[in-house]
Amino acid sequence: MSIEVHRDAWGVPHLRAADPRELARAQGLVTARDRAWQLEVERHRAQGTTAEFLGAAETGWDTFVRQARLADTARRCHDRLDPDTAAWVRAYVDGVNEGLAAGARRAPEFGRTGLEPGRWEPWTPLAVWLSTHILFAGFPTKLWRERVAQRLGEEWTELFATDGPGTAGSNGWLLSGARTASGAPLVAGDPHRFIEAPGVYQQIRLACPEYDVLGLAVPGVPGLAHFGHAGRVAWAITNAMADYQDLYRERLRRHPDGRVEALGPEGWEPATAHQESVRVKDAGAPVGIEVVETARGPVIIGAEGGAPAAHVVDGAPAADLVEWEAISLRHPPRVTGELGFSALPALLAARSAADVDRALERWVEPVNVVQAADVDGGLLHRVAGWVPVRDRANSLRVVPAWEAGHAWAPLPAPTPRAEVEGYAVMANARGLAAPLGVEFAPPHRAERISALLDASTSWTPATTAAVHADTDNPSARRLLRVIEETAEDGLSAGARAVRGALLGWDRRMAADSTDAGRYAAVRGAVVRRLAAHEAFAALREPEPGPELFAPWLALGARVAFALETLLVAGPVPAGDVRRIVREALEEVGAGAAPPAWGVTHRLAPWQALRDEEEDAADARWPGLAGDHDCVLSTSSVPGFTDRAARASAARCVWDLADRERSLWVVPFGASGVPGDPHHRDQLPLWLRGALAPVVTDWNDLAKEEHEQN
Repeated sequence: MSIEVHRDAWGVPHLRAADPRELARAQGLVTARDRAWQLEVERHRAQGTTAEFLGAAETGWDTFVRQARLADTARRCHDRLDPDTAAWVRAYVDGVNEGLAAGARRAPEFGRTGLEPGRWEPWTPLAVWLSTHILFAGFPTKLWRERVAQRLGEEWTELFATDGPGTAGSNGWLLSGARTASGAPLVAGDPHRFIEAPGVYQQIRLACPEYDVLGLAVPGVPGLAHFGHAGRVAWAITNAMADYQDLYRERLRRHPDGRVEALGPEGWEPATAHQESVRVKDAGAPVGIEVVETARGPVIIGAEGGAPAAHVVDGAPAADLVEWEAISLRHPPRVTGELGFSALPALLAARSAADVDRALERWVEPVNVVQAADVDGGLLHRVAGWVPVRDRANSLRVVPAWEAGHAWAPLPAPTPRAEVEGYAVMANARGLAAPLGVEFAPPHRAERISALLDASTSWTPATTAAVHADTDNPSARRLLRVIEETAEDGLSAGARAVRGALLGWDRRMAADSTDAGRYAAVRGAVVRRLAAHEAFAALREPEPGPELFAPWLALGARVAFALETLLVAGPVPAGDVRRIVREALEEVGAGAAPPAWGVTHRLAPWQALRDEEEDAADARWPGLAGDHDCVLSTSSVPGFTDRAARASAARCVWDLADRERSLWVVPFGASGVPGDPHHRDQLPLWLRGALAPVVTDWNDLAKEEHEQN
């Protein structure tokens, strides 16, 4: 049977094939046709070769990927796949390779960069998964905590603990049949990620005699790892905020013959080292880097610190034994040789929540909170993934490699689970996954979703979808309280007007709200002044290290996301906090009235290839409602930019009573090809918090005629 490709009104591909492997091939083929540029960017990112065609700005990423040995780790994990899973992944890769040439002819980015489509290897999907999620757990935060402890004091190590720069989060909730109009469960998903164009999630349906599943795929990876509806069972995930990646301070030494050793718990031990070259577009000579790996893991900071120092002995040149310090990264796939890919075909074949549960016993990275429900009323709420058991210090800071107490135990930590009573909410807050992490989101989103769900026992897909769009901003409470406590005496007329307006504000971050814009302006002024306070002077000093990790080490961003805490705790005296808020009111009151929130709070997606003229036209990207701690989460960096780089990468509501009443949406569209009718046709829906209907009747879909490549 040749594969069949059908499309709905939004261009979403619905695929049919004779068996799971042929279906995997079809998924790869259609993804390559629809998203060739995106796939090739992801392949190059996973290999550390993006600077070759995107330029010097990508050198830091390429260096990190090479030194972290992501491609080599993907090969290791692929080699450990069971034969059936390996063949299934290979079928997807075969489809990608079949479709890339045709897809590249449709994508103008190839011509603009001179890039030719390459060839995917059997392990490439695993490498794409690794590179997509290697920063997911936020290990650079340990560099920040190390900096705080050294410069501000040990007692402040966890002062800034909150989901902040570079962290991926999500909303999700599960309603049992007792809380729905149909009597069948509903599952809702809302992953928050850095917004990329094309999007990081691909709507797709995969049907063969063994199963018929629709959901959100990660382009470049077969199956539906995160969000799926198989008719009888549906599932969704959020980031568990678990801590499963460690940084070790390594003492290294290089012998005159080039050998590198690392100091471990039992003394000096061999480390591997080799040279690689990163080619950079228009740069002439490639950039040489050294790749070093110790028994803990690959060295990601300071690998080049041990270049031999030449000197002369008895008239002949020689080299000293050179010692230096560096930082290595230890993470589960590098240690275990497992990513959990065998769970992917098992998820597609799931028929019950118990099947989803069993499939996810094989999962490794990233660590997620999972919710699932089936037509028989089965419910699942659990954490899935591999979290090492080790000393708590490992979770907080960079730890010394030579101390035995920081080694990992052979087996991972048990993953928590909970019974579902009526409904369950997952929104990255401290809760189910608390034993596995350090930093979690504030409870605002989770509490707000719970309050909304409490309001009804007859939820439908349409009313559930409305929860996604809620713009109440509970995190504003603390700053508003300080503003209320700020006496009007001594304030200028403009500052009094700002104060009065904010105290009458409904706390909703609507795009057309001038009060929300006024609040954001005052908040920004408070953040800037707090970050400039003398108490944080040591944290403003530049920190040497890779530019890639700069977002995690930026004081301003840390202050912005920890503002609630810093208003009532920390090294800034309470009197200074009150003065800062007063000054912020004066600043905003003295200037022109801030515009409505959506005027400055505009979408700022990441694009591998940017057009400078288009980027200069700010109006190209629309204004947004919501804010970091709203259910409608659209994150900027208060005090420094209102542009939102992080938001909902997709939204879905899965109905277990009738799959055709399910709803979904992505920020842009089903196609990654500029000019295609479905390139950005879902953006208006996404902006207003609406979702598109799921269509599953094959008679209501349009069949494509080019069944073979």
